[in-house]
Amino acid sequence: MSKKESWDSRVGLILAMAGNAVGFGNFLRFPIQAAQNGGGAFLIPYLICFILMGIPLFLMEWAMGRLAGKSGNHSTPFIIHTLGKGGKIWKYVGVIGIFSNIAILAYYSYLESWTISYVMHSLSGTFSGMSQSEVARFFENYVNINVSTTFIPYEAVVIYILCILLNTYILSKGLNGIEKMAKIGMPLLLLFALALAIKGWTIGTSGATAEHPDANAWDGLNFLWNPRFETIWDPKTWLAAAGQIFFTLSMGMGLIQCYASYIRSKEDIALGALTSGFINEFTEVILASVIVIPIASGYLGIDWVKENAGFGIAFQTMPYLFQQWGSILAPLGGLFWFGLLFFAGITTALAFGTPWVGMLRDEFQWKREKSAWVLGVLVFIVGIPTVLFYNQGVFDEYDYWAGTLSIVLLALLESIAFVWVLGMDKGWKEINEGAHIKLPIALKYISQYITPYLLLMVLLAAIFTPLNNDWIGVIKNLTSGNGWMLDNSSLIKTITQASLKERIVQSTDPIVIAQLERKISYSNFARILLIVLFTSLCLLVHQAAKRHRERDVIT
Repeated sequence: MSKKESWDSRVGLILAMAGNAVGFGNFLRFPIQAAQNGGGAFLIPYLICFILMGIPLFLMEWAMGRLAGKSGNHSTPFIIHTLGKGGKIWKYVGVIGIFSNIAILAYYSYLESWTISYVMHSLSGTFSGMSQSEVARFFENYVNINVSTTFIPYEAVVIYILCILLNTYILSKGLNGIEKMAKIGMPLLLLFALALAIKGWTIGTSGATAEHPDANAWDGLNFLWNPRFETIWDPKTWLAAAGQIFFTLSMGMGLIQCYASYIRSKEDIALGALTSGFINEFTEVILASVIVIPIASGYLGIDWVKENAGFGIAFQTMPYLFQQWGSILAPLGGLFWFGLLFFAGITTALAFGTPWVGMLRDEFQWKREKSAWVLGVLVFIVGIPTVLFYNQGVFDEYDYWAGTLSIVLLALLESIAFVWVLGMDKGWKEINEGAHIKLPIALKYISQYITPYLLLMVLLAAIFTPLNNDWIGVIKNLTSGNGWMLDNSSLIKTITQASLKERIVQSTDPIVIAQLERKISYSNFARILLIVLFTSLCLLVHQAAKRHRERDVIT
C-alpha cells in the first residue's frame, strides 16, 4: 500500500470493535441460552468462561493483529503466518478465517436483510390487525420465496441483494466508512436497546388479555434469572456458556486481528480490548436480557414463552407484541427493535469483509474498492442458495460448518501459535506495549496454561458429544464396558447426517421420506459449495504466498 491505513481515533476503533462483537447473538441468542441453562445460575459458568477464555483470547487476537500490522500484514492467513516464524502451514490455518468470514457473511447478510424488511413492514403498517399466528405465518411465507408477502416480487431475494450492495459500498470506503458507521450505529443501537429494555421493565401485567390473563413481564424476568443451581454440575451448561462467549465476542473468526492490524504501533490495545469487550457484555447481560423474553411474557404469558423460546421469537412474535402498544407506538416499536438488529448486524457484517480486503490489497495490490466489490459478488454467489433453499437446510449447514465448528478450530490453533510458537513472553510484551493500565500477571498464566486446553476441550466435546449430552452417564457406560454412544449433534454424526437418516427409517409416510431425502441432497449441495470455497481460498493464499516470497527476494 502506498499509505498505511489506520483508524482515525481510539473511540472509532473501540466502537468498531464493539460493533463487530455486538450482534444478533447478544439480543437473540443470549437470553435463550440463559433461560435454557440454569437461568441466573448460567452467569456463573458464563463469567468464568469469559475470564478464562474470553478475555485472554480477546487480548491475544488484538496483540497478534497489531504485531502483524507492523509488518504490513492485514489478513488472517498472513497475520498467523507472522506468528508462525515462517512455517508454511500457518498461513493455511489462517485460510479458515477467510473461509468462515465469507461463508458467514453469505448467510448473515440474509439475517440482516430480514431486519430491513421488517422495519419497512412495521412502518408501513403491514402487521396492523394481525394475530400472533398470522405474524408467524408472515415469516414462514417470507422465507418461502414463491409466496408473496408484499408488493415487491421476490422480496427476500431483492432485499438480500440490497443488503449485500449496502455492506459492500460501506466496506469499499475503507476504515473511514466502517468507523463512521460504528460511530452512528453503536450509539443508536444502545439507545434503541435502552428504550426497549425500559419497556421490558415497565410492562408488568398491563399486557394481560382475556386470551392471556396471566401474562406478566416479571414472570419472564424470573424465568430468565431465577437461579437453578443444579445445572452448574451439568457439562452441557458449561459448553453452552463457552459457546456463547465465542459467539458474542466474534472470536476465532479472524475479525479482531484484522481490525487490530490497522492500529498504530503504540496504541493501547489492552484498554481498547477490555473496553470493547465490556461494552459487549453490558449490552448482552444488562440490556438484551430484559427485551425479548420479558416483553413476550408480558403479552403472551410465561407458559407460551417456555414452549416457544428460541430464535423465532424475534421475527414471529415481536411485530404482534408491538401492535399491542397502539397505532402510534407500534411502528416505533418495530423501528426500534428491528432497527436495533439492523445496526447490530451491519456493524458485524462489515467486519467479516475486512480479512478478504486486507489480503487482496496486501498481496495482489488491488484497490480497496475493487476488493470490496469482488467480495460482494462472491458473497452473492455463495449466499444466494441460503435464500433460495432456506427451508431445505442450506442456511443451517453454513451456520454449523462456518459459524460454529470453524470458529472453535481457528481459536484453538491461533492460541497455540500465540502461546507456543510466538512465545508467551513475547506475546505478553506485545499485549502490554503502550498500555496505560496494568494487567494482572495472572492473565498471562491463564492465557498460557488454561485457555488453549479449554479450547481443546470445547472442540473435542463438539466432536464426541454423547447421547443426549449426558456426559456423566456416558462416562459411566464407558467404564462399565458399554461404549460411548454419540449424540446426533456430534460432529461425527453430523457428517453422516444420522439425524435425517434416522427420521427416514422411522417414517412410513412417502411424502415425508421424499422431503427428508431432498433435504439430505440440499445439505450435500451446501457442503460441496463450502468445500469448493475453502479449496479455492487455499489456492488463492498459495498464489499470494508466492508473490510474497518474490517481493521479499526483490527487496
